[in-house]
Amino acid sequence: MWTNDSPGTGLTSEKTLFGTMPDGSKVDEYTLANAHQMKVSILSYGGILQSIVVPDKRGKLADVSLGFDRLEDYLQPNPYFGAIVGRFANRIAKGRFALDGKPYQIPINDGPNALHGGPEGFDKKLWEARPVTGANWVGVELTYLSPDGEMGFPGNLRVTVRYTLHEDDRLQIHYSAVTDKDTVVNLTNHTYFNLAGAGSGTVLEQVAQINADRFTPVDSSLIPTGEVQPVQGTPLDFTAPMPIGAHIQANDRQLKYAEPKQGGYDFNWLLNHRGDLEALAVRVADPESGRTIEMHTTEPGVQFYSGNFLTGTLKGKQGLTYAHWGGFTLEAQHYPDSPNQPHFPSTVLSPGEAYSQTTVYKFRAN
Repeated sequence: MWTNDSPGTGLTSEKTLFGTMPDGSKVDEYTLANAHQMKVSILSYGGILQSIVVPDKRGKLADVSLGFDRLEDYLQPNPYFGAIVGRFANRIAKGRFALDGKPYQIPINDGPNALHGGPEGFDKKLWEARPVTGANWVGVELTYLSPDGEMGFPGNLRVTVRYTLHEDDRLQIHYSAVTDKDTVVNLTNHTYFNLAGAGSGTVLEQVAQINADRFTPVDSSLIPTGEVQPVQGTPLDFTAPMPIGAHIQANDRQLKYAEPKQGGYDFNWLLNHRGDLEALAVRVADPESGRTIEMHTTEPGVQFYSGNFLTGTLKGKQGLTYAHWGGFTLEAQHYPDSPNQPHFPSTVLSPGEAYSQTTVYKFRAN
């Protein structure tokens, strides 16, 4: 065990062994805490945000992120609980794209498409980790070198992800990367949130507001059509606060594409204040517990996903079952299939350039 703190702040960090990989490699857990009883745990495997414990309006603590208690469960197929996903988050049509006239093929792992960097993405890598401390925060910095050709992507890509917990109940994630060859990069975190507490049923009564007037519609395999459409008059209009479940089963083709049986959300919203870290991107509140999460990001879009493919049979932390629609994600990122959509914001990274993005999740208990 290793511990550290930020003097005079009530901020602490602790390193413990979480588990051992099949090859004998150790997976560490870094637990960050502040004086308000907020506690966050990050794993060196997959850069996984394993837990987020926050109080409700009565001071009752609960873990609001879905996941597992054991490394063995994270090593089995799972829906990217809490992980860093890359080298390209979201979908690439048929796993194909071209750079400088040269074609590249990413292994497909989501119907006909490549999802979250292919079957062996960053979520399945062991990252190097070290503790970091500032005047008003504690954190952990993770690094990974993705070699040229890994999952079909060109270039040696060196990635750094820094998680920091602040005194004001703010969890910040800063991503940076450099390459030695033209490549594409789109990184995000894939935490599933349930503000009532992980395993506390569905999130359908939780109230979402997304500061976005437009979205990118998709085809039946969830690849953007290339169009940009207004959310007004559709079930995707969260410009004013609305319960997640209010229109989730509406007779709408886009919702059926996302979840054919019952409908659901799994779309890219174009944020109104693209690149502005000060602007509110998304707010979700749980009326019962009073817990609220606010997201700010430098990214142009957010993929809001309503846990459509949680089966209602998967057991997570403390043996609790995760319901269908039992969590939502707020994946700050560039748009899906950007390498094949020239009018979308570019995801190309060239030598001499630096990829950089910052996303903040701030928790409140009203």
